Amino acid sequence: MNLLIVEESEEMWRLIRKVICAPSWRCHECSDGSQALAAYARHRPDWVLMDVEMKAADGIAMAGQIFAAFPDAKIVILTSYDDADLRQAAREAGACGYVLKENLFEVRRLMQAAPE
Repeated sequence: MNLLIVEESEEMWRLIRKVICAPSWRCHECSDGSQALAAYARHRPDWVLMDVEMKAADGIAMAGQIFAAFPDAKIVILTSYDDADLRQAAREAGACGYVLKENLFEVRRLMQAAPE
């Protein structure tokens, strides 16, 4: 499995790696949403875990850019915001999941349930 984590907080991406990534997985991180498209093109991950709120770029907008360039991209929005409008915006941007950071184990379930 090849995973890209787009998250500003180093502490949070370390937690995401610990909870979600298996030892055999390749996990890449970028801390700035504006780097997400280039990181996706470089690493071609199986999954992207994208934060919503970042200083340089909005995670939902970046998810839309990735999905527009790579329609097969599987993107999960990871956020602290339980908001119906953000969920809808994430779906419209092409995200296949929207998971609260307090429920990180849900990401593994979502990834395992997704069709190849």
